[in-house]
Amino acid sequence: AVVSTQSTGYEEGSNRRVHSIDTHIGAAVAGLLSDARAVINRARDESANYRDTYQVPIPLKSLTERLGKYMHYFTVYGHLRPFGVSILLGTWDETNGPKLMEIDPSGTARGFYGCAVGKGKQNAKTEIEKLDLSNMTCKELVKEVAKVIYSVHDEVKDKHFELELSWIGKETGGTHQIVPQDIFNEAKTYAEEALNDSDDEDTDM
Repeated sequence: AVVSTQSTGYEEGSNRRVHSIDTHIGAAVAGLLSDARAVINRARDESANYRDTYQVPIPLKSLTERLGKYMHYFTVYGHLRPFGVSILLGTWDETNGPKLMEIDPSGTARGFYGCAVGKGKQNAKTEIEKLDLSNMTCKELVKEVAKVIYSVHDEVKDKHFELELSWIGKETGGTHQIVPQDIFNEAKTYAEEALNDSDDEDTDM
């Protein structure tokens, strides 16, 4: 599973949208940062409580159900404000392989092979659907995901652009990690070259 995002903070690292919930679950958020922090902290609390109670890591399905109910609660009562955030949760293990879940602001959860949330998500989903996800390695997916993010990035509106990439899979031993710098640089270069090639084609036309 590959978790990625674009941030538009003015200072590098000040606007993080990729997080670890537990060693075996990564998350990416889109929306209000203050709400995202609250949801991430709740997810970490749920994971820690489950581990303390059952002495095993929380399954992604259980975390998704608990976090979805928590987010839905804020849509039910008039004195509460729904969270202005969507979250992607990803995991991997030897038995079940990769799993990716999305929870929207209403608390509704869905499973996907590939998904996008936030600004430009429709265009990103269109690009993701073109990929043969089940037959690609994690390293190949990192490059393609970076390419998708660059392709839907609005240079006019989002001048301060920071790419974040993380992954979890056989390459990481089932641990959610930030993508190593050499692979990150390779993916970024691949995405930038693909974008430049696309711009050149548009210019020629």
